[in-house]
Amino acid sequence: ANTLFNIWIKYKPRLPEWYYNERLVKVGDTLAQIKEYKLALQQCYERYLQQFVSVNLDDVMDDVQCFKSAFFPNGVRDKNAPLVFHALQARNICIYQMVCSRDRKLQNQESLQTCLNALTSLRLTMQVALPQENLCWLIYNGTIHIYTICRHLMVMGHSAKVLEYLLWASICMESSIPLLSVHYLTWRATLYTAVSQCYFDCQASIHGEIFARRGLIKIDELKQLEDISSSLERAETEKIFREATLKMSVMIFKRAVYESRRNPNSFRRESKVNPRKAVNLSWPRTATERLLVAMFDCAAAQFLAILEALSDPSRNLLPPHPPVPDEMQIRDVTSELFSAGLEILSGNSLKKPKQLVRSLDLHFILENIFVITAGEERVSREAAVKFVKLAFSYEEWNVFYSAFEFVDNFLQAQDDPTWKKADIELKLLTLMQPIVFPGEFERSFSITDGGKSKEGSTHQGSEKTQTIRKESLKSGNPFRDLMILATKAFSYVSTFEQNVHPDKEILVDVVMCLWQKCKMELQEIQKWGSHCLEYIHKHQAYQWVHVLWIMNEIIERSNLADTNVMFAEITLCLAAILENVADS
Repeated sequence: ANTLFNIWIKYKPRLPEWYYNERLVKVGDTLAQIKEYKLALQQCYERYLQQFVSVNLDDVMDDVQCFKSAFFPNGVRDKNAPLVFHALQARNICIYQMVCSRDRKLQNQESLQTCLNALTSLRLTMQVALPQENLCWLIYNGTIHIYTICRHLMVMGHSAKVLEYLLWASICMESSIPLLSVHYLTWRATLYTAVSQCYFDCQASIHGEIFARRGLIKIDELKQLEDISSSLERAETEKIFREATLKMSVMIFKRAVYESRRNPNSFRRESKVNPRKAVNLSWPRTATERLLVAMFDCAAAQFLAILEALSDPSRNLLPPHPPVPDEMQIRDVTSELFSAGLEILSGNSLKKPKQLVRSLDLHFILENIFVITAGEERVSREAAVKFVKLAFSYEEWNVFYSAFEFVDNFLQAQDDPTWKKADIELKLLTLMQPIVFPGEFERSFSITDGGKSKEGSTHQGSEKTQTIRKESLKSGNPFRDLMILATKAFSYVSTFEQNVHPDKEILVDVVMCLWQKCKMELQEIQKWGSHCLEYIHKHQAYQWVHVLWIMNEIIERSNLADTNVMFAEITLCLAAILENVADS
């Protein structure tokens, strides 16, 4: 930083002002590309912008007139205006990235407020630039920056706070004539989908559907204009319109599939299909499947709609979950969605074998906004893995184990670290199931890693992946499944490369699951103080201390200490027991 500062001071009087300023911002762009955000912010962007204002830059962001008079004294048509706009946008992105580097989960209220301030500043910059058609590139970049920050905040549960900014980004795309072309339609549809998703997150599903229908109208208006005169290849434009229409249709289906069954004015009451008899029926078998077929023309699109309809950001993998609606119709729809998803995944909806493909026909962009090649019948690996996790979350065990077997067979044959990681995560779920939900599907299977197998409880499936346990679970010994889960999780974070480690969210769930089951026993050991060894010998409690040690190792090796305050209690418990053992 000092070296760069000295260079700027040394060369500023020797260079033309316009050239110096361009180099200043260009160096900032280069530093930002290599993720030196603080250096780019302080020594480049803010150094350039501070020549316009003598006060704190944030102090002039509250009022549009004050903003324009400070940064554009000669008007926004001035030849230097594009460089100023670019520096203002880049400054906000650097501020956001610096927040992410120190507080990715926005646990500090100040971090959240800084992100919101960056969004406000981006909106103000776009507001001033919007009337100038030659600055459409800045509007487009601004929508990307707003979307990036908003999606992060949505994942963190702040959808209500970012809705207005996503709406603004969508309206900006509609208000800039150059950005109304077919070339930008895919991105515009992505913004529409984000707005609709935001409404769903805020429990305002009706507004989410209304906005999606509005998006369909806008897409249709553009299609009518394009039919009159098209500058692109016909096949290419058709693909763009199909993808944009699909995104809107998925958001409409997300509400319609439930509300169509809730409608009190509906006089038709369809009989519920028995799942055991459903296998002998031809697709579509249920009201949900018929709606899928009516709205989507390919299996990949239908599977995408199922995933979106089941997705709920407030629903975790493990309990506690948000309460399930009391209406029996809604429960039926959920079961039918899972049944339809399994049917598509297995290929039965097409009456021919289906393969998970290497090409990403259906994949996620920033966790839930999708792009799909319309008309495809193939389901991607990402979609299949998410479906299995959703089945676990909803405790649909028949679906979970059937889908797991299908997906696991495929993932085990892959060498890519991404899929090894996914395979590990799904296996951890199967090991957690008998612990979190005891008494359900308690049959054994063998997990094979490097030729070594480990028994655990699960649903009985094919002979290839599951074997009947020779030695049944000993009554009164709840420790076996706990130890299997603990040792497998520990081996995954110890023996594999970093890029194959399970996601921190899964590991947090594993550790919390183990802690909840072991906590009472460990606290009982602590109560004996310096006599704890006597208790450990008497009650054969070594196993609980062993699990506690494993939990602490998982926390340390995976850098989980700052993700949950409960982990401090785990570490303190281990330290207290070891101290008591040393004193005994």
